[in-house]
Amino acid sequence: MAFKFKIGDIVQLKSGGPEMTVQSIPSSTSSSYRCQWFAGKKLESGPFPEESLKPVTETK
Repeated sequence: MAFKFKIGDIVQLKSGGPEMTVQSIPSSTSSSYRCQWFAGKKLESGPFPEESLKPVTETK
């Protein structure tokens, strides 16, 4: 099965919010991507369905 995102990709919720890093991809035990991000200095993480995420394009 091909996934839209891979571990290490930078994504964001389609509705906005902080940039997040994909920590794990969907598996046989989970249908969501697990992403992590910083809220201030605190590292947060949570599961998100693919349909709610969009890629962040890096501009340098």
